[in-house]
Amino acid sequence: MHSGQAIFSLPVRVYIEDTDAGGIVYYANYLKYLERARTEFFRQKGIELRQCFDQNINYVVHSLSLNYKKPAHLDDQLQVTAFPEKIARTYLNFAQSVYHQSGDLLVEAQVKIACLHFDTGKPRALPEDLLARLV
Repeated sequence: MHSGQAIFSLPVRVYIEDTDAGGIVYYANYLKYLERARTEFFRQKGIELRQCFDQNINYVVHSLSLNYKKPAHLDDQLQVTAFPEKIARTYLNFAQSVYHQSGDLLVEAQVKIACLHFDTGKPRALPEDLLARLV
């Protein structure tokens, strides 16, 4: 973890399309919320993921673990966080959380993002410009 770096947070509203028949967020949709927060984290750092393809760089989810604490419901306002707690040569480990507008913790996640060559799918070192923007 990098000391002094703020945790990125993205507001997300729960829509009907996010919920099951009971008005509770369908479990897989939390993955979408986490993805959006990581994408916006990169964008805030000046990194457009589409441009990475032109540089033969692709970032993919290698592995993840989620702990569901409480459900979110239709019309809830959520905060989805993203923080790169470990930066290695070929991957980033993100600590992520989803909070209800009340402050209650709903989901905790650990997500490993691997850096790959876009054309071959083989691991590659994280780009220097990315590393410089993360510190």
